[in-house]
Amino acid sequence: MMAPTWKSWLVAGGLGLTALVEPQTLRAQSTPTPTPIAQNPSPMVEHTRAHERIPPHELAGIRRSFEGPLGKPVDLFVSAGTRGTKLRLVIHFLGAPFIPEYAVSRLGKGYVAAVVSVGAGTGLYDRTFSPPAVYDSLLASITRAASEALGSAVTFRRVTLSGFSAGHGAIRAILRDSAHFAQVDAVLLLDGLHTGYMPDGTVMEKGGTLDETNLDVWVRFGHAAIRGEKRFVITHSEIFPGTFASTTETTDYLIARLGLTRKPVLRWGPRGSQQVSEASKGRLVIMGFAGNSAPDHIDQFQGMPEFLKQLERR
Repeated sequence: MMAPTWKSWLVAGGLGLTALVEPQTLRAQSTPTPTPIAQNPSPMVEHTRAHERIPPHELAGIRRSFEGPLGKPVDLFVSAGTRGTKLRLVIHFLGAPFIPEYAVSRLGKGYVAAVVSVGAGTGLYDRTFSPPAVYDSLLASITRAASEALGSAVTFRRVTLSGFSAGHGAIRAILRDSAHFAQVDAVLLLDGLHTGYMPDGTVMEKGGTLDETNLDVWVRFGHAAIRGEKRFVITHSEIFPGTFASTTETTDYLIARLGLTRKPVLRWGPRGSQQVSEASKGRLVIMGFAGNSAPDHIDQFQGMPEFLKQLERR
């Protein structure tokens, strides 16, 4: 988007992480949602990097909207020129629909995007999608809506799940089901790989450890990506919430469990971001970016077009 003043951003909790999203992301809610876990606040401004924003504009393609989990709308986008019956699907969790739609539009014909935002907090996304039937129902509704939009029955030959900030909780819940784990081809995590500390709220410097129960599924998916069976791209900032584990700490854990090494790099990333580290093997890549501020967090979401293209090409 065009760079707004930070007063124009609304605050929604990640897994306690304060995820700043565009106002249109947050829709009226018919049911109350739990209060997100508190965190140490990150700076709301940062003046070193550009923090460029993709300006909203009309995209060629077909759009539909239907009621999804918790009665919240699911925004469907079919890329321009799409024909045929065997398509590729990208389901994105949390964020204004324009960015995922723009990201998919840049991949060319044959793609469908579905954007799902159910509220604030990783816990809400995890609980919502923990029953396997919720994802099955969502996938069936997306298939039906895409078929109606194109005028013929479609199937999806490849399914990619993408999550920004708290949205990763939905993917974590979906992948816990073995059948869904097998069906999902690729995952993109945008600054959203979190877990709690044990004991609760005790940072590692003071003797705390990571709650590994929320990380096991990512270790399994990472191993599958290294073997070439899945595709997996993770990006993260340097934000340190303090009351729960940062994405730097969780990716360090994942890198260690997968037997990889994080290497220092220095290169420009999307929207004026700066990449400072990388670990990769097979079809897995983990990219670390500079920054401990709210704009740095949003950079991860705004970089989705480039990150998704990288994922699709792995």
